[in-house]
Amino acid sequence: MLTMPDDIIWYIGVLVVILVFSAVSFLGGINYRKKVSEKEIGSAETEATRIINDAIKSAESKKKELLLEAKEEIHKARNEFDRESKAQRAELQKQERRLQQKEEHLDKKTDAIEKKNDSLTRKLAEVDTQKEEIRLLKKSQMEVLERISGYTAEEAKQYLISNLESEVTHEKAMKLRELEAQFKDEAEARARDIIALAIQRCAADHASEVTVSVVPLPNDEMKGRIIGREGRNIRSIEQLTGVDLIIDDTPEAITLSSFDPVRREVARIALEKLIADGRIHPARIEEMVAKAQKEVNAVIKSEGERATFETGIHGLHPEIVRLLGRQKFRTSYGQNVLNHSIEVSLLSGLIAEELGVDATLAKRAGLLHDLGKSIDHEVEGSHVTIGVDLAKKYKESQEVIHAIHAHHGDVEPQTVIACIVQAADAISAARPGARRENIENYVKRLEKLEEVTRSFPGIAGCYAIQAGREVRIMVKPEEVSEDEMVLLARDIAKKIESELTYPGQIKVHLLRETKAVEYAK
Repeated sequence: MLTMPDDIIWYIGVLVVILVFSAVSFLGGINYRKKVSEKEIGSAETEATRIINDAIKSAESKKKELLLEAKEEIHKARNEFDRESKAQRAELQKQERRLQQKEEHLDKKTDAIEKKNDSLTRKLAEVDTQKEEIRLLKKSQMEVLERISGYTAEEAKQYLISNLESEVTHEKAMKLRELEAQFKDEAEARARDIIALAIQRCAADHASEVTVSVVPLPNDEMKGRIIGREGRNIRSIEQLTGVDLIIDDTPEAITLSSFDPVRREVARIALEKLIADGRIHPARIEEMVAKAQKEVNAVIKSEGERATFETGIHGLHPEIVRLLGRQKFRTSYGQNVLNHSIEVSLLSGLIAEELGVDATLAKRAGLLHDLGKSIDHEVEGSHVTIGVDLAKKYKESQEVIHAIHAHHGDVEPQTVIACIVQAADAISAARPGARRENIENYVKRLEKLEEVTRSFPGIAGCYAIQAGREVRIMVKPEEVSEDEMVLLARDIAKKIESELTYPGQIKVHLLRETKAVEYAK
């Protein structure tokens, strides 16, 4: 049998002793901690109990306070409710009293209305009775009136209506005539003011021009040189220029005659150049005529540009500018056409400004109104028709074309611009010294105008005024009525157109006056 050493046994014994001591210590620590824990738990329970008791006491006191506050609020609310209830009951009582008063008042009104209705019913019955009596009385009166007048009621009504219509128609006609006369007087006064202002603002000089040109010669020997051997030089000049040379007994002068003013100007310039040069033969004549034509073309262009510059009209077709320049060498009754066109343009612009219409358009129409006179020697037709065709060809506006067409009354003016151009044309032509006319022919024309007018029946007297542009006629009121005056004026105008030759137009003005004189004694 094996035996353990004493050291090991000793160690084991020490270990056992340690283990036993540790166990005893552990168990003792457990018991101690248990007691401590139980003691702490007991003190905690005691503290908890105390806290709970304190909380219960605090809650009870808070509850009592809240109950007291709630009771006070309930008491206050009850008191407020009582006051409001009393106030509402008082208001309701007042309203009830007012309603009772209103009901009583309405009852009284209803009774009064019922009484009035009864009264009105009685009165209506009385009125119906009176109406029936009045109707019967009126019927009897109408029967008496019908017997006395001999008219039935319907016939009398128609008679009164017809008389009233005639009186109203007469009064309306008188009022219209009065207004028409007033407007006419105002319009004439306004027109005179505008025209006078335009004439004052557009002053122009006039010099009478003729359709022949006279070329001075240094001596009479030059006539023979111009005629040339067997007349070859003069024939060459006439063929190249289309102008007739009149060589007569007039000393140191040759007359050029042609209805085409441009050709006459070309011939004049060429002849002056030949005279100054001294070498006169067909070749030299041809050369000088060509130079003269170039000079005249340059003058035509510059004069056309001058016209557009003076009038302020721009945007014209170059061919229209050239045609305006040709008017420099064209005359009408001794009046230069280009100067006349410029003057009409300026007058039209001034009148248009006074009337508040387009002044630029009026000036353009005034400048182009006699455009047809530039070539009226080369094209058939009146200068008005030619001018209208030229304006259409070069795309002028319809207002300008219409003004050209209407400026001599070929068509009735439909625009203010056309009327302005017509008036400006008459003003320019009627200026003193603007147009040349033989005094004898002038007097004969006026006498013939009055003679044609007197040939009609019912004419008391007639007078040609305004240089023969107006004839004023007094008719016999017992022979010519107001309606017949219109027909008579038309017949007189037609006869003047058929029998007389005159520039521009003539206004036929008929006057009829009826007078009634009586004396109160």
